[in-house]
Order: sequence, then structure tokens, then C-alpha cells
Amino acid sequence: MSTPRGSPQRWPRPFSEHKRGLEGQWQRGEQVATEDLRLALQQYRSFFNRLLST
Repeated sequence: MSTPRGSPQRWPRPFSEHKRGLEGQWQRGEQVATEDLRLALQQYRSFFNRLLST
């Protein structure tokens, strides 16, 4: 079975690393800076906009 274009295996490395970092902070119960969340949302939005435009 082929891997869908939007699957996590095909996401750019910095996107995946950033996501993993935020998840790690949440799992450890650490506070996540508002700026980090804002940047993550921008990256998600940009990624999904590119995905939808193809």
C-alpha cells in the first residue's frame, strides 16, 4: 500500500521535530510558550494549505 502524501512520514523534518518537541513538553507537564504555539499553528496552516493546493 502506498503512503499518502499527507502522511507524517513525508512531512519536512523541521516540522516533525518541532511537533515532537512540543509534545514532549506537554507530556512532561511543562509550560509551552504562546509564541511556540503560534509558530506551530502557522506551520500547520502553511503545510495544510500547500497540501490542499496540490
